[in-house]
Amino acid sequence: MTSRTVVTGIGVAAPNGFGVEEFWAATRIGKNAIGPVTRFDASGHPARLAGEIHGFAAEERLPGRLVPQTDRMTQLALAAADCAFADAGAGEGDVAGYGAGVVTAVGSGGSEFGANELRKLWSLGGKHVSAYQSFACFSAVNSGQIALRHGLRGPVGVLVGDQAGGLDAVAHARRQIRGGSRLVATGGFEASVCSWGWAAQLSTGLLSTGDDPQRAYLPFDAAACGHVPGEGGALMILEDEESAAERGARTVYGEIAGHGASMDPRPGSGGEPGLRRAVETALADAACDPDEVDVVFADAAGTPHLDREEADAIIAVFGPRGVPVTAPKTMIGRLSAGGAPVDVVSALLAMREGLIPPTTNVELSPAYALDLVADRPRTACVRTALVLARGRGGFNSALVLRSTD
Repeated sequence: MTSRTVVTGIGVAAPNGFGVEEFWAATRIGKNAIGPVTRFDASGHPARLAGEIHGFAAEERLPGRLVPQTDRMTQLALAAADCAFADAGAGEGDVAGYGAGVVTAVGSGGSEFGANELRKLWSLGGKHVSAYQSFACFSAVNSGQIALRHGLRGPVGVLVGDQAGGLDAVAHARRQIRGGSRLVATGGFEASVCSWGWAAQLSTGLLSTGDDPQRAYLPFDAAACGHVPGEGGALMILEDEESAAERGARTVYGEIAGHGASMDPRPGSGGEPGLRRAVETALADAACDPDEVDVVFADAAGTPHLDREEADAIIAVFGPRGVPVTAPKTMIGRLSAGGAPVDVVSALLAMREGLIPPTTNVELSPAYALDLVADRPRTACVRTALVLARGRGGFNSALVLRSTD
């Protein structure tokens, strides 16, 4: 395939909305969805806030046989996949044979399912552990279940890279399209707001311990002290542009135009962080000059040294206050592997409306020479967007999106 790789369908499950329209209605105005943890008793932990998805009932969206087999992460992924395929108007018969595949990203896997089964093991014994434990916690479970549900017989894969993995999955899907696949479903999901998942996240030392939902997650703010975790993610349908036209795709949200990835140097080595290299690689891949970029969706780690590194990378490429920067994840939290795909969706919808969503609650520190879109949305012509993501362990990823209008 030599034509552009385009997004023709979106399914999103985020703390501030399920489905494209509900999610965007909240995101565009900066509606906060961070609050006290309700999915388990977090009162004994130093971090007690999260971006949770309320009102989601898997029994209402999925076949009854799937519910006891799957973790909440997979249930969200399957429900969002249903929405994405419906949005794209793509059915199982539209792409015959091995022309359709799926690649997703995941961080910790099925944490809640695993915690529940380990609890049974400890208290009741091995005979009481579900046989579904063998795959419900597996990193590739979302890709496998989506492939089975939608009859995708082409390439199936998974990437694990924390927040950066969500962009890497989209980029890998683009490579599959360029290699001959006609349609690839891609994105990422996470749902580790549970006792086991929480303990793992606390061990990183990167979680905010603030109790005020409005002032707990503050990237690029002098008061930044960590991030608030969240659950959810997004799934997109990618197609070769010519194939999408032949199929009669109803909507084209935009093009996946370029991607770059890098690793940070060994800690203590004194080497330059790798984010700038990822950005420059993505721009070169898209044949895009920095002055063509209309907005940057920041990774927004929310810790001073990581925020400093990201700001330095953005300034090195675009100049001081050289491009609008936003981080709408401040209203939902960081979703690990699901976070960057949600940012991609936000960027595509920003192109559709001509509106950059805000970075809520943040008071930009003078130490960062960024043009941060804070407090309220900004009207703008958005034709090219850059999405950034960084993962624990030194992963960096950058994705260029371009309008097809």
